[in-house]
Amino acid sequence: QVQLVESGGGLVQAGGSLRLSCTASGRAVRSVGWFRQAPGKEREFVAHIHWSGSPAYHANSVKGRFAISRDNAENSVSLQMNSLKPEDTAVYSCAIYSGGSVYDAINYWGWGQGTQVTVSS
Repeated sequence: QVQLVESGGGLVQAGGSLRLSCTASGRAVRSVGWFRQAPGKEREFVAHIHWSGSPAYHANSVKGRFAISRDNAENSVSLQMNSLKPEDTAVYSCAIYSGGSVYDAINYWGWGQGTQVTVSS
């Protein structure tokens, strides 16, 4: 059994930075994805990273601002978020990839409880 726990969310002004962490307990995780969900909106893909660290994929809306990375020794995956915008406000969750399209949430399991990110203008 594996359990994912997200941390690092908070309130930040537009243009600021946050670093989210997704830590797994129970056993080593393989490929992992980050998704986010804003109030009244569907869950959307943010980033994905292969268990080896490459390849990594980022949504067009965050490309150049966010960067996903992993530390297999710590069994964790991080999401560095820079140049944050109010539209990045959402609950960010990580999950384990099971196959298929990396952009589709249905292909992930073991979702964490999520961490709130709020960007003020």
